[in-house]
Amino acid sequence: MRFCTYTLIDNSPDPISGVQLTPAERFQHVVRQAQWAEELGFDGYGVGERHAQRFISSSPPVVLSYIAAVTSRIRLLTTVTVLSLLDPVRVAEDYATLDQLSGGRLDIIIGKGNDPDQNALFGYELDGQWDRNREKYELLRRLLRETGVSWSGQYRPALTDATTQPRPYRADGIPLWHGSASSTESTELAAKWGDPLFSANGFHPLEKYAGLIRHYRERWEAYGRDPADAVVGAGFNGLYVRKSSQEAVEGYRPIFDAFMDSPGARHNQLPFRTLEEFLEGGSVLVGSPEQVIDKFGRYQEAFGHELSGISLEVAGLPEDENRESVETFVTEVMPVLRSSYPSRVWS
Repeated sequence: MRFCTYTLIDNSPDPISGVQLTPAERFQHVVRQAQWAEELGFDGYGVGERHAQRFISSSPPVVLSYIAAVTSRIRLLTTVTVLSLLDPVRVAEDYATLDQLSGGRLDIIIGKGNDPDQNALFGYELDGQWDRNREKYELLRRLLRETGVSWSGQYRPALTDATTQPRPYRADGIPLWHGSASSTESTELAAKWGDPLFSANGFHPLEKYAGLIRHYRERWEAYGRDPADAVVGAGFNGLYVRKSSQEAVEGYRPIFDAFMDSPGARHNQLPFRTLEEFLEGGSVLVGSPEQVIDKFGRYQEAFGHELSGISLEVAGLPEDENRESVETFVTEVMPVLRSSYPSRVWS
C-alpha cells in the first residue's frame, strides 16, 4: 500500500478555538506539513484546487512548486485539478514546468468540480461540465504526450501543429488520474483511456464508492483491457488514532460535532446523524490501531485500492494531539497495511 496526504487549504477559523490564520501563515503551515509528511514516510502530498469561499488553493502549481523546492523525495499530486474550468494549454504548461522543477515527481488528478460558485467565477453554468471535462481532458492528454498537436473542439479555439513548452520531465508524459466522487462519468472516462482512478470516498457510506469502482473495472474490461491492470486509489475522511477505542471515540466527539456543522458536510448532505453512525458507516479512521487496521481492511477488500489518501489535518483538534495521532498511525498502523496490501503505484 502507498500513502499520500493532501489539503484543500481551507482557511476557515478553527471550528472550536475560533483562531484563524492569515493566508501567509496558512500557506507556511501547508509547506511545513508537506515536509513533515516526507519525514514521516508518506509517499505523496497533494494540493486540491478550489476557487471560491473559504479556500485559498486556487493555484496548486504554485504551491506545489514551492513544496518541490523544500522536499526531495515525496510525490506531488493535484487533488484535484478542476479541468472543466481551465484551458488545457495553460494546464499543460504550468504542470510540465512543475514536473521539470521537481525532477518528474508530479501526478495530476483531474476532476470536473461541483461548486456552483467557482463555475460562476469562470463564467460557466453547471450544465455541460461533464462535456467540458471530457473534451479538455482528451486535449490535455495529447498535449502532455505529443508534439505538433492539431485539434478542434467546442470549448476553446482550435490548435494547429501545437507543441506546449516545456515538455514533461519524462518522455511518456505526466501520470494522469481521474478523481471520482459521485458519477459514472469519471469512471467511464478513466476506463476508456486506461488511466488510474482515485475515489474521494469522503462523505457517504462505502457502497456508494464501491459501486463506482466496480463500474470502472467493468468498463475497463469492456474496453478490452485486463481487469488486473486497473489501478485504484481511495481517500479516507479523517484520522484519529488513540491507544484505546474509548479514548478515540470520546476525543473525536467534539470534532465530529464541529464537522457536522461545517459547510462541506451541509453541502454534501451527509446521511449520518450521530458519531456512532459516522464511525460505523463512514470512511473516517477513528479508534485504536487494531480497529483502524480492521476498518481499513474492509475498505481495501471492497475497493482493491493500492493508494490511500489520508489527511493530516483535523479541524478543531489541537496540534500536539493531532501529531500524536498521526505518529501513532505511522508507527503502528502504516507498516501493517504496507505489508498486507501490495501496490504498483510509483513502484
